[in-house]
Amino acid sequence: MYKKDALKIVEELKKRYPDATCSLDFKTPFEAVVAVILSAQCTDERVNKTTPALFKRCANIEDFANIDIKELEDLIHPCGFFKNKAKNIKLCAKQILENFNGQVPNNMKDLMSLAGVGRKTANVVLLEVFGIAEGVAVDTHAKRISNLTGLSNEKEPEKIEQDLIKVFPKEYLKDVNHLLVWHGRNTCIARNPKCDICTIKEFCKHYKKIKLV
Repeated sequence: MYKKDALKIVEELKKRYPDATCSLDFKTPFEAVVAVILSAQCTDERVNKTTPALFKRCANIEDFANIDIKELEDLIHPCGFFKNKAKNIKLCAKQILENFNGQVPNNMKDLMSLAGVGRKTANVVLLEVFGIAEGVAVDTHAKRISNLTGLSNEKEPEKIEQDLIKVFPKEYLKDVNHLLVWHGRNTCIARNPKCDICTIKEFCKHYKKIKLV
């Protein structure tokens, strides 16, 4: 896709979703890490229903490091994959206490050294906690929209992210992170995309294809 068309996509989506922000609830940097870990293959709505009791039980990072693993599993059970997520959250808390003086690191390399934190999670934490838009958190929405519109033909999130970084100027990345998620939830829905009301359909490879059918 031409860069000028990619920029028009952002502008149109900004008009459509002027209030697009992160939907996860958190108050501290480590709560943000925990919320994003829990959001893997789980809706933000479900995470936000689960975290109040969790954050009340674990008021600080030391509580997360010391909580009994079974109790943690029970608290996060509704978010799915609770055993693996509990193991990662507990280990992540210990790593931050031992390696980073209890402070969530503010760079990609150190964040990705933590249990349960891949590049997508690190991107979200950098943006939402530190205001750093280093890349794009390629979730299922970003992946689907990137492939359908023609922003990227890649299938792996890391490769899709690199395509997006090439086509969007750095100052647009913050908006891109939120807009693709909101568009995927509200219009470009996986099983039933609302192409007829899509504000970016004129730039979409998929829409142009179905128009010819």
